[in-house]
Amino acid sequence: MTRPIANRLDPDLLLRAYASGIFPMAERADSPDVFWVEPRRRGVLPLDGFHLPKSLAKTLKQERFRFTVDRAFGAVLEGCAAPAMGRSETWINPLIAEAYLALHARGAAHSVEAWTQDGELAGGLYGVRLGAAFFGESMFTRVRDASKCCLAALVARLRVGGFTLLDTQFLTEHLAGFGAIEIPAKDYRVLLAAALSGSGDFFAADSGGDGAGARGAGPSGKRIVQLLSQTS
Repeated sequence: MTRPIANRLDPDLLLRAYASGIFPMAERADSPDVFWVEPRRRGVLPLDGFHLPKSLAKTLKQERFRFTVDRAFGAVLEGCAAPAMGRSETWINPLIAEAYLALHARGAAHSVEAWTQDGELAGGLYGVRLGAAFFGESMFTRVRDASKCCLAALVARLRVGGFTLLDTQFLTEHLAGFGAIEIPAKDYRVLLAAALSGSGDFFAADSGGDGAGARGAGPSGKRIVQLLSQTS
């Protein structure tokens, strides 16, 4: 379901929209406006049902990437908006980019980054945090498996931080491989209300011996696998 078009994205309005179960998209990168979307069936990734493929666990254990959070939000946003294989157009236009940068500045939007051993940005993802809900927006990769590893790092982080909802907006074949499912909008609203009444700590994995250093440095690949292997 789509709603009327807007030509301005106020950060407060954007947060109210997420709390109501809707989110913005643009037709193309050069679109002068955005439209609001409320899917009749919503994609979610149950945090206790995340599937970590053996091949990806192996990649994480090999420590091919170094993970951080909020170290390069703008660069991740640009990476998600750039054309990629199988995606010539993007729904991230200047209105959306400006609004999410503003949300990040106030601590409501976060990025997860994967870096090569040479210090190059290999991939990343970003999304919005409200209460105990995280709304995944987009991801990109420049090095094989980088964005997949970032998704695993995000799920581990959300588990440690006490989050209860990871909203993927839509269900794709790619996300289904990690355990994502599709639920009716009415069921999603129940999950959303419960998550909004809670409180998640997005940075809990960065302290308390979880393999992280200074704020912004995330758990290592091996630690991510350990966290995802734990059951509640």
